[in-house]
Amino acid sequence: MNIIEKILAEYPFIILDGGFATELEKKGFDLKDHLWSAKLIAEAPDAVRDVHLSYLNAGADCILTSSYQATVSGFLSAGYSKREAIHIIGDSVRIAKDAIRLFHESSPGMRNRPEPFLAASAGCYGAFLADGSEYRGDYHLEPAAYKNFHRERVDILADAGAEIIAFETFPSMEEAAAVAELMDEYNDIQYWIVFTVKDAFTTSHGDNFNDCIKLLHGRKNLIAAGINCSPPEFISPVLESLDSELKKNFAVYPNSGEHYHTDCSCWEDDPSASDYRRLAEDWYNKGAALIGGCCRTGPGDIMKIKNFRDELMCLKLK
Repeated sequence: MNIIEKILAEYPFIILDGGFATELEKKGFDLKDHLWSAKLIAEAPDAVRDVHLSYLNAGADCILTSSYQATVSGFLSAGYSKREAIHIIGDSVRIAKDAIRLFHESSPGMRNRPEPFLAASAGCYGAFLADGSEYRGDYHLEPAAYKNFHRERVDILADAGAEIIAFETFPSMEEAAAVAELMDEYNDIQYWIVFTVKDAFTTSHGDNFNDCIKLLHGRKNLIAAGINCSPPEFISPVLESLDSELKKNFAVYPNSGEHYHTDCSCWEDDPSASDYRRLAEDWYNKGAALIGGCCRTGPGDIMKIKNFRDELMCLKLK
């Protein structure tokens, strides 16, 4: 039984963390850079750790490392050596582990929540391009090239102690298929793949979303699949469209619903930001098993999701 199944055997659903880079920007960091939040693994590790802690304190069961846009090639282009790049990417795991340790020290005798764990974030190839391609899917590599790109980072993260890899913001079936084949090579590493979608039925690249989940269904060591960093209004229709067996361990962590402009790498504020307490209830009732947030969501949103799960737990005990 993997960690997802163990938690779901006792709790209604698993709570993921929320937006990472946007929390760092709130602290005053300028992340308009090809490395995005990954540059702060080296430049401001304490700030990275503090964001992790804020989500643990808000109720997240799982924190994702700050390695989403961290690649050896990306760090090389920024002037780091290969040795430095490998060490920095590994530090993303070590920082997250330290945050969990500090959380335990400050919160002895935890009640009504699972043991927190981490998943090492690995963005799609489009994230490495740093041009918004993960929201368009307008790139193509041969399967071997996708595998080589992702293998290097998987090996670094695993060597640093990551036992779960979260492959995030995948816009296309072809990249997901290549990564699923790659992960068949690893016996001791579990993983999930989450896609970006442009509507309730289609990935950002234009693939049928249902077909993408069918492709992954039953893969060795795949512990979840789903959607991230997409508008929250797409989540319920997607869940409604999937066959029940395809919703096993389905993960949803959309953005806040605000609009991202790739030309300026900025967000358009939306005064009607989504109520994650209400949304979490709807998504849970429709079959979501891992629920969190992505860009522009924060600890306050995760706390709303935690409050909803606490309500469910209270009803269970009555």
